[in-house]
Amino acid sequence: MQANGAGQDRDSELSCRNGAQNGESSSTGAAHSNGLLSVTNNGNTVINNNNNNGVSAQPASNNTNSTSDANSGVKKKKRLSQSEEDVIRLIGQHLHDLGLNQTVDLLMQESGCRLEHPSATKFRSHVMEGEWDKAESDLNELKALMHSPSAIVRMKFLLLQQKYLEYLEDGKVLEALQVLRAELTPLKYNTERIHILSGYLMCSHAEDLRTKAEWEGKGTASRTKLLDKLQTYLPPSVMLPPRRLQTLLKQAVELQRERCLYHNTKLDNGLDSVSLLLDHACSRKQFPCYTQQILTEHCNEVWFCKFSNDGTKLATGSKDTTVIVWHVDMETQQMKLMKTLEGHAYGVSYLAWSPDDAYLIACGPDDCSELWLWNVQTGELRTKMSQSHEDSLTSVAWNPDGKRFVTGGQRGQFYQCDLDGNLLDSWEGVRVQCLWCLSDGRTVLASDTHQRIRGYNFEDLTDRNIVQEDHPIMSFTVSRNGRLALLNVATQGVHLWDLQDRVLVRKYQGVTQGFYTIHSCFGGHNEDFIASGSEDHKVYIWHRRSELPIAELTGHTRTVNCVSWNPVLPGLLASASDDGTVRIWGPAPFLDVQDAEGLNGMNMNSTAVCLVVRLYEFKVFRSTHSLTVY
Repeated sequence: MQANGAGQDRDSELSCRNGAQNGESSSTGAAHSNGLLSVTNNGNTVINNNNNNGVSAQPASNNTNSTSDANSGVKKKKRLSQSEEDVIRLIGQHLHDLGLNQTVDLLMQESGCRLEHPSATKFRSHVMEGEWDKAESDLNELKALMHSPSAIVRMKFLLLQQKYLEYLEDGKVLEALQVLRAELTPLKYNTERIHILSGYLMCSHAEDLRTKAEWEGKGTASRTKLLDKLQTYLPPSVMLPPRRLQTLLKQAVELQRERCLYHNTKLDNGLDSVSLLLDHACSRKQFPCYTQQILTEHCNEVWFCKFSNDGTKLATGSKDTTVIVWHVDMETQQMKLMKTLEGHAYGVSYLAWSPDDAYLIACGPDDCSELWLWNVQTGELRTKMSQSHEDSLTSVAWNPDGKRFVTGGQRGQFYQCDLDGNLLDSWEGVRVQCLWCLSDGRTVLASDTHQRIRGYNFEDLTDRNIVQEDHPIMSFTVSRNGRLALLNVATQGVHLWDLQDRVLVRKYQGVTQGFYTIHSCFGGHNEDFIASGSEDHKVYIWHRRSELPIAELTGHTRTVNCVSWNPVLPGLLASASDDGTVRIWGPAPFLDVQDAEGLNGMNMNSTAVCLVVRLYEFKVFRSTHSLTVY
């Protein structure tokens, strides 16, 4: 299908085409030039007479007039373009893999195309039949058709390796040793692999050999795998890459999913799970744009919310000095109050789950010098840490080992501590705004009052600049793979940075961000989406690749301080607001009226459905809040 190689061996292709047009057939009992074995009956080639185009194919005849008429009809056909030939070959390969050989034979004869070069057909047959000497001889014919003749050595090595392993499995140790010494070694290619192969001589039985060599064993499976590797060295004009049509279809499906703004589910990569008859498109109703539940147990501003790492719990912190831990029903996706943790005199403005979700650390606002570490299961306070009353501990991050954490604040505190609150290390003079520990267990990212994010290593006491902004960084979070950072920047909104390349990737539009601390998050399937609170009372959602929001969620009546996306349930989102509520967002709970009326085949009463929808809207949106989605 590629332009390179497609023009190779053009003379032989034209020769093949002329032969097909003149009614010539391949020799009896041999492989056709299209790569299929002919079907014979008493020495005559037989073609399926059931032609869908209404033309019946007959065995070869000596009738001169009929042959002349057929030739004149073929000559009137327009010449196929290169892309049309490629499509026919792709279809032919797919039909051949399905075992529809006679159909492929007819397709190639009628189109005048060739599935693959005759030398490639012989080579395929000899490899699958394990005729290694003949397959090695075929390489000499293929060498002239290849872009890189030096690849013959690599192909020969793969052939001999299979030959060697099959001899060993059959117990023919002397023959295998002869292949190793007289054929593989003289190639002077991949000597390291030859040493490994020689070690297989010590295998006591065939099962031991297959295990150590990670090999399927002698037979169709291993030879097909070998042929797939060998085909990578041949241009597509000679032999198509294996299962090329399926590969192209999978790529098309993946591209459509990537371009779908609302695709938020993990689907099977196989083609059986999708329809090839329609373009992929996810409905907005499958996206977390609809209020599923409103949590009203806090009695003051809710400053923070965070789902646990396993997605089964949600923690919310409030100005009312409490932390509420909610249980997430993974089936109904409803929140149920699990525990209320009290005693935070300054209110709770930040929360961090330990890697195993056993502990929860709570921090307060700027004037708070205390850090509280809770045992989530028992509800007991394990550690109440305070180094000095002059400290400001407003942010915290867990080390991946779950045994240490770092904390700090804008008054210049930057500590590393153990679970008992013991000070392990400290970094002087860093005014910390937000913290994050990378997965390497050594690097701590900290945003400071110099409008930057720096990386700090407590082991060797080194630091380096990673991100530099022109305005204060109020908060940031990092993607699971540690590559991307999402920043909430004062008066600028939400910015996406590549931490590895240290470049600003994208600025997201729409959010209102002053000098309040607002927390955004990655979320959805494969973290393809970004959500953030806003001072205009909305929750904004963007696809990671799009600067414009794909959804604006309304319902809160004051600033939305924090959002958290469930890491296990991609359709579940939480938002915390100064209005004292936490909203849980999910897919549409019911079909709308138009959808209901469209389901005639399901015998659904549209009036009844409409009534149910209206009752739900009255219950959830009783404050006359609306939803705007782009």
